[in-house]
Amino acid sequence: MTDLPQARAAKEHLRERLRDRAGVVGVGIARSAGGYCITVNVADADAAGEVPADVDGVEVRISVVGGITAQA
Repeated sequence: MTDLPQARAAKEHLRERLRDRAGVVGVGIARSAGGYCITVNVADADAAGEVPADVDGVEVRISVVGGITAQA
């Protein structure tokens, strides 16, 4: 079971790792059956291939959401 502090630490490690990767549009934390997991939103399937399945023992879930644009 992953607790929230563990998920937060893993999220920061993953954010650093993916910071310069094209197509990664967001990194967050969500509840899962085992406590918490990391969520990664990507623009396309190519970017999804750059994301690991887990970080520091914390599950990573990937969602292909397309490009993100600001709206007024």
